[in-house]
Amino acid sequence: MRHSDVIIVGGGIMGCGIALRLRQAGARVTVLERSIPGAEASSAAAGILAPQMESDGPGPFLELCLRSRALYPAFAAELKELTGVDVAYRPCGVLKVAFSEADVHHLDSTVIWQRGEGLRAELLDGAGARAMEPRLSPKALAAAWFPDDHQVDNRLLVRALTMAAARVGAEFRSGYVRGVVHEQGRAVGVDLDGEVLRADAVVLAAGSWSALVQGAGVEAKAVRPARGQMVQFQTRLPLLERILTSEKGYLVPRADGRIIAGSTMELVGFDKQVTAAGLARILEMTLELCPELASAPVVETWAGFRPWTEDHRPYLGEGPVPGLFLATGHFRNGILLAPITAKLVTQAVLGQKPTMDLAAFRYDRPSARAHG
Repeated sequence: MRHSDVIIVGGGIMGCGIALRLRQAGARVTVLERSIPGAEASSAAAGILAPQMESDGPGPFLELCLRSRALYPAFAAELKELTGVDVAYRPCGVLKVAFSEADVHHLDSTVIWQRGEGLRAELLDGAGARAMEPRLSPKALAAAWFPDDHQVDNRLLVRALTMAAARVGAEFRSGYVRGVVHEQGRAVGVDLDGEVLRADAVVLAAGSWSALVQGAGVEAKAVRPARGQMVQFQTRLPLLERILTSEKGYLVPRADGRIIAGSTMELVGFDKQVTAAGLARILEMTLELCPELASAPVVETWAGFRPWTEDHRPYLGEGPVPGLFLATGHFRNGILLAPITAKLVTQAVLGQKPTMDLAAFRYDRPSARAHG
């Protein structure tokens, strides 16, 4: 029976971020991962940091996303200092493109409410959008410009976070977590392949697999895998400067000429196939946004699982029993929410007052109870 102050179940971006912050606060930390740290959703994403482009309206979730976006420049700089890895944080902005009058009206109302919240957003006509991004389709009627939405290379970010957590002294162990161990009504550790590892606190950060961890109090309906298929193109010179999105998907240009296109949203269980239908949808969206990509070679396709929740909000902070904490259900915003999740969950584990009210992200919030 081995003991550490905190055991983190899951070695993706959430687990490694929380491990880094807990170690920096002086806690002994063990991160448990079934495969290579960060090999799942964290590596499968596109690295879009776009709370404004993604938002449905004001409220606690937008506030959480905006706070996390604001942490990114310093977060990227800190990781480079700790590890030497540049995570390619790029303040490139996002253009959300409309191809129908209904989409134009929707973008217009989005820009109006966001400006009312004091956020920077602008509605451009088709010509204005193409002046900014010349290879945008001539069929684009308009676009909303979100200059403060950015991107990061998520694969570099995962590598840097894993290295940073290890550098500051977090221990990593691989194996299968059979369940959370309870004694007298509280979580006291986990069962790792039949060995009991004891801890003062257990953090569940297992992404789409969170509901499979016995004794963690997360029901199968509460966090489910949502498959997202992705395509990567390679161009000789960067065709695009900014992230382009539409109602159908997105194109994320990297500085080296790669363009990442995605993504499907499929509730198909743990089936990680790349399918003909999924690729067809992504390729159709790609050519609608940027017809010049028709001749670009496809160099990679993949699929990953995003941890889906009914209300599309994460579960953060205290879990259903003392000693258990949750950092899961981030759905499409895992990369964006990594810095703020690490900060808030670390505060909760250490018994500090979180710098943001976590009521909207509790495991037993009304929307979670209604559907879970």
